[in-house]
Amino acid sequence: MLYPDLFKQLESVRWDMATDIPWQDFDGARLSDEQAQTIKMNAITEWAALPATEMFLRDNRHDSDFSAFMSIWFFEEQKHSLVLMEYLRRFRPDCVPSEEELHQVRFDFDPAPPLETLMLHFCGEIRLNHWYRRAAEWHSEPVIKHIYTTLSQDEARHGGAYLRYMRRALEKCGDEARAAFAKVGVLMASARRTAQALHPTNLHVNKTLFPRDTVQSRMPDPDWLEHWLDQQIRFDATWEGKVGERILHNLGLLFNRSFKTVQDLNRYRKELTSRLGSQAGAAPQGT
Repeated sequence: MLYPDLFKQLESVRWDMATDIPWQDFDGARLSDEQAQTIKMNAITEWAALPATEMFLRDNRHDSDFSAFMSIWFFEEQKHSLVLMEYLRRFRPDCVPSEEELHQVRFDFDPAPPLETLMLHFCGEIRLNHWYRRAAEWHSEPVIKHIYTTLSQDEARHGGAYLRYMRRALEKCGDEARAAFAKVGVLMASARRTAQALHPTNLHVNKTLFPRDTVQSRMPDPDWLEHWLDQQIRFDATWEGKVGERILHNLGLLFNRSFKTVQDLNRYRKELTSRLGSQAGAAPQGT
């Protein structure tokens, strides 16, 4: 089981909201209304860890080890929402999200294949790590800069934990897991070719609620994410390229292969698909 070791590892570096955030360094002159609104939106987005956890627990009932790890991930992700709201409560109480605004992003996600979902969230952690690093650079107020840096480090650690479960999945499922990870990896490392940000909170997850079936579509301002990325933190092609590079690098370590480009990964994905198809065709037919 991975959960006991991950618990010790993550607990040893866990930060304390009361003592590890330099609240005393707040400089109100360096926080704009525009910036305060983005903090509110980030707080609501982080609250979406609640429905994501409910999805993980439902779709991984067969895996008690991973389900137990969700207790760590859920706690730390909800803490991200909480520290952003605490910042607003202290310094911009007019921007604190309401309970109803938070509740709007709690809705049922349709069942999805566990392996693809695991890879999707691994990529999401990599992307969020880079988004928050860029947000820390964009902000000028020292306390929120510290908070975003802290959150980005948490997201990197979460990505590392997901990677350990992905490695375990390769041992258990072999090419089935490789194909699932490669399929999602091609999509998530190709974000520069898409008009919309590729992150779990921006994907359609409940057909019955369409078009309000993404986390972002249920935000007070559904368009804020694109504006935040493009016009505020300026998450440009260079930064998006860093995300793609990290996805390809980690998959290379996982598969013991080198992927310089998304095209390399896509070729490998096609190899796996062909191999799985051949295996299925060669399998003896049931009676």
